[in-house]
Amino acid sequence: MTGRIDAVCVSGPRPIRLPRAGDTTSAIDKRPVPGRVAVHRLGLDGDVQVNRKWHGGEGQALYAYAQEDADRWAAELDRDLPAGRFGENLRTSGIDLTGAVLGERWRIGDVLAEVTAPRTPCAKLQAHWGVPRLIKRFTERGLPGAYLRVLETGDIGAGDGIEVVERPDHGLTIGFAFRAFTTDQDLLAELAPARDALPTRNRPKLDAAVASRTGAPA
Repeated sequence: MTGRIDAVCVSGPRPIRLPRAGDTTSAIDKRPVPGRVAVHRLGLDGDVQVNRKWHGGEGQALYAYAQEDADRWAAELDRDLPAGRFGENLRTSGIDLTGAVLGERWRIGDVLAEVTAPRTPCAKLQAHWGVPRLIKRFTERGLPGAYLRVLETGDIGAGDGIEVVERPDHGLTIGFAFRAFTTDQDLLAELAPARDALPTRNRPKLDAAVASRTGAPA
């Protein structure tokens, strides 16, 4: 075992007010649920992904956030950040999510999941927390958590171990990808060896970066 699931969290749509967009709905306010939860190709049973343009889909079926990283935020903000507060489906411990390699595969119970991409912060997270400049601060901290693709369905629950059963040799991590997608987009083309692991929505941006670097058509 290299890590464990501390909590499995889901949410239905709930109202949220964005400073510029006004009232809308979001499923970012996730809460732990007891027992075992079925995992489908597109996520957890009972969980909702309101805006499929930016969230969800096969490449972002699950979102994991580490307790160790939540503890850093809790100390910085002097507030409790229980499981689900980051909008995560899985609160983990004992596994370095920022250092996870794109395309590495996890066995969680009878579920097989693949690490696909970092989470980039959005206005809904900032509104959910009520913390000014949270998007900027989240980007600067570089502790984004990891999206997962479901390769084999099953069910999971708190206490399940996370075993890394396969890790690509390219070494491109969640932390590196987060920098490439946010603060240092000159790095984007370097993600090419991990292209197949990325969510489909991220691939055109990568392809354009590679084409720009090589002079080939995108």
